[in-house]
Amino acid sequence: MTFQVALVLIATFGCVVGVPLVEHEYHNYTDLMDVMITLHSNHLLNTHMYSIGKSVDGRELWVMAIAGSDPDKIVDGRPEVKYIGNMHGNEVIGREVLLQLMEDLLVRYTNGDSEVVTFLDNTRVHILPSMNPDGFEVAEMDCRGYVGRYNKNGLDLNRNFPDYFEENEAVIQPETQAIMDWLEQIPFVLSANLHGGTLVANYPFDNIEPEKKIDPPNPYSESPDDDIFRNISLVYSLNHAVMYKDDPDRFVDGITNGAKWYAVKGGMQDYNYATAGCMELTLEISHCKYPNVSTLSTFWNDNKVSLLEYLKQVNRGVKGQVKDENNNPVGGATVHVKGREIGFKTSEQGYYWRVLMPGDYTIVVEKEGFGRVEKPVSVSSALYDVSVLNFAVVSDEISVAASCILPEKIMTLLSLVLAIYLMI
Repeated sequence: MTFQVALVLIATFGCVVGVPLVEHEYHNYTDLMDVMITLHSNHLLNTHMYSIGKSVDGRELWVMAIAGSDPDKIVDGRPEVKYIGNMHGNEVIGREVLLQLMEDLLVRYTNGDSEVVTFLDNTRVHILPSMNPDGFEVAEMDCRGYVGRYNKNGLDLNRNFPDYFEENEAVIQPETQAIMDWLEQIPFVLSANLHGGTLVANYPFDNIEPEKKIDPPNPYSESPDDDIFRNISLVYSLNHAVMYKDDPDRFVDGITNGAKWYAVKGGMQDYNYATAGCMELTLEISHCKYPNVSTLSTFWNDNKVSLLEYLKQVNRGVKGQVKDENNNPVGGATVHVKGREIGFKTSEQGYYWRVLMPGDYTIVVEKEGFGRVEKPVSVSSALYDVSVLNFAVVSDEISVAASCILPEKIMTLLSLVLAIYLMI
C-alpha cells in the first residue's frame, strides 16, 4: 500500500529526486522497487511503471516501460520489445544488468545521445527485472546450486508454459500466467529472457517432437524463422565482450539451437514465438549463477552494448495495418510469411510488425469471416528502414454478394450488346 501511494504521489505531483546511481550491488525486492520508483520519478515523461501480476508469495512483478514519448501507451506502428530477468531466482546477473540498463537508457536519452534517442523515439521497451522474486529472496551465493531456482511452489518456471510439441501437464503458476496475460495485452515483437550458467545465445526451437528425442545432442530443431533467429543471436553474441569466443568447441560463435543443446518442454521462448508471435531468445550471460558482488560491474560492461544492439534489431523488416472494406481496423487477423507456418496476430487497431532479413517475401493475411489476401514485399538491410505493407480485406458476406451479382451484371451487358448488334 505504501508503494502504491508513492506511485500516486509521483504521478500526481511529479515529485523528482536526484537521479540514482544504480550501484553494482545485489538488490533485494525492496531495493529493486526503490530503484525503479526513483528512476520513474526522475523520468516521468519517459517511463511507465506497472505490475503484470503477483508471485506465489504476493510480490508484485514490476515492469518499467521506457520510450521517447507516451511510455504508458501502445502507439500505432511502434514496435514493443521486452527483457525478462531472474526467471530462475538463483540466476541473478540478469536482474542486476537490467536495472543498469534502465538507468543507462534514461540518462543517455535525457543527455541527447543520438543512438538512444533514435531508438527510444521509435520503440517502447519493457523491462521485468525479476520474474521470480520469491526465488531470489531465498537464493544463496553459489555458482552451481539450485536453492532459489524454483518458485515458491517448487516449480521451474521455464518448464511451466504450454508447449508447441507436446502436452505439458504442469500446473500453470501465477508468474507464468502473468507472462501469458502480458503477451495477450501487448503485441510484443522481440524479446529475450536472461539466465545464468554459461555464456550463449540460445534460440528456438527449445523442444522437438518426442519421438526425435535422444541422448544429447538432439537433432537440430529448426524453426521456420531460423535465419532470423540465427542472425539476432549473432547480434547479441558478437557485440558481447566474450560470448562469441567463450567456448567455440561447444557453441560456435556463442550461439546454439535450444533443442540441439538440450530439449526443454514448457519453455518460455518457444511459447513466446509459437503461441504469441514474439521472437524470443534465452540469453545465458554468466558461467556462475550467483557470483560475488565484486564481479557485477564486469558483467554490466560485458553486456551493455549487446543489450541495446539486440533490441535495435526490431527496427527492420515489415510492418503495416489491416483494414476491412469499410476502412475499419481488423484486429486479431493472422499474418504470416508465405512458406513459414508460424504466424502472428494484428493488434486491436489492425497493426502488425515482423522482423525479417533483407530479401523478397510474400506476406499473407487471413481471418475467419474474411477473404485471404497476400502481397509481395522487399525488405531492406538498413536499420529503421522498415517496409510498410498495408492490407484491405473483404468480408465473406461482401464477397458472396459480389459473386452473385457479377454474373447477373454480365448477362445484362451481353443482352445489351446483342440488342445493339441486332439493330445494326
